[in-house]
Amino acid sequence: MIQITPQMRVLVAVEPADFRRGIDGLARLCKETLDQDPFSGWVFVFRNRRATAVKVLVYDGQGFWLCHKRLSQGRFAHWPGGDAPSRALQSHELQVLLAGGDAEAASGAPVWRPVQLGGQG
Repeated sequence: MIQITPQMRVLVAVEPADFRRGIDGLARLCKETLDQDPFSGWVFVFRNRRATAVKVLVYDGQGFWLCHKRLSQGRFAHWPGGDAPSRALQSHELQVLLAGGDAEAASGAPVWRPVQLGGQG
């Protein structure tokens, strides 16, 4: 299990990434575009072009974790920007970002929506 702690360094790619990339492709992106070592233990965060999904890449000393979150509705509207290819975040800022940029959603319980199966309901 991976746990993001306040001591971990978080680096967010400012520009969208090609989400056909897997672990090796994103690790190469860390080295070539972000100019960082993917084996450093840093948390690397990427988004797709439409800002509807993120991928998180972390090396834990034994291997890579690749986590993918796709929003069921909406977009990651408050993605960090800037002139540099990446931006450092604090772990609590990553929590807000992964909640879709909504600080209230990051601090409270998730909002569950009902699922209707096969026309029932």
